[in-house]
Amino acid sequence: MAFVLKDRVKETSTTTGTGNFTLAGAVDGFQSFTDALANADTTYYVIENGTDWETGLGTWTESGAVLARTTVYESSNSGNAVDWGAGSKDVFITLPASRLSTVSRTGSYNDLADTPSAGATGARLAGFSLVFGG
Repeated sequence: MAFVLKDRVKETSTTTGTGNFTLAGAVDGFQSFTDALANADTTYYVIENGTDWETGLGTWTESGAVLARTTVYESSNSGNAVDWGAGSKDVFITLPASRLSTVSRTGSYNDLADTPSAGATGARLAGFSLVFGG
């Protein structure tokens, strides 16, 4: 099990409710979650249908192509899990802004709110320099 971020990972789903999402395959031009993740890996995700949306930390199960919504960070449902209705949704890997470490122009450091998952490594930035144009 590892925490993984990958580019251009996007699938569709018709899952309803507030539980785990069963994914239906990659969108044209994108890779699937199966291509990007191993069983039990965690990743940041977005689910959206053009109106409602949700960001969070998900846990991948290869068998059945299931993404568990482990922790919801933000959503169109006041930060709670969205109770998804019928219809197609896009599910993709992303890096939510709330999970990003930043350094301001004055040098103040804002660390991640929390680590992605227990035992994960490399979630925090250390020993780096940034140069800002002026």
